Amino acid sequence: MGSIPTPGTYQNMPIFKTKDEDFFKKWTSKMAYVLGFIAADGSLIKNKRGACFLEIQSIDKEIICKIKKALRTNLAVGLYQPKNKNYSKRYRLQVGSKEIFKDLLNLGIGSRKSKTIKLPILSNKYFSHFLRGYFDGDGCVNICTYQRKNRKNLSTILSSEFASGSKDILIEIKNRLQEMNIIKGGSFFYNQGYRLSFSINDSLRLYEFMYSDLDNDLYLSRKKCIFEEYLKRKN
Repeated sequence: MGSIPTPGTYQNMPIFKTKDEDFFKKWTSKMAYVLGFIAADGSLIKNKRGACFLEIQSIDKEIICKIKKALRTNLAVGLYQPKNKNYSKRYRLQVGSKEIFKDLLNLGIGSRKSKTIKLPILSNKYFSHFLRGYFDGDGCVNICTYQRKNRKNLSTILSSEFASGSKDILIEIKNRLQEMNIIKGGSFFYNQGYRLSFSINDSLRLYEFMYSDLDNDLYLSRKKCIFEEYLKRKN
């Protein structure tokens, strides 16, 4: 007859790691957002033993935890300091799955994607969600004030941009937005990577496009709040 386990015995038992292996098999608003974020701030890793991993990282713990919930995984979110001490600490989620790895490859997320990634084939229905995910990973929005000549009051400017090591994906994003009549302009420049920037009116159109069709909580509050702060000042 076996011995009776003492209290606390089960605390040392291995925990089964769960995740949604089918998450990237079907387009949904959540899938589109997470794919957009991965296109910006994710990577695929295959180690020497053939194990396959999806790694997602951000300086914002909020969005990593939201993505973790969307993937229905109980894996832990880690915190690490990049080798370059000038970089901020980052939160990281690593998901081991050959199935997810394969699905992401089929969707155009390569293991060395930073300079070659292109816009995946997706319908207009999911483009706003994908774009919001990409923006939360590799986009920024800023409010600036300046003093015009011969005027006492300060003027306020809103600007936004997407960044990438691949100019192709930025060109495709701009073309898609123009085809859908979301934006009117947009300019490219190079500063430690390619950047697609927008002035006030196009930035407001982007805000409306990315956030008006929200059916889930997948967005980075910090960036969304900057747009809304500008709208408060404007009104």
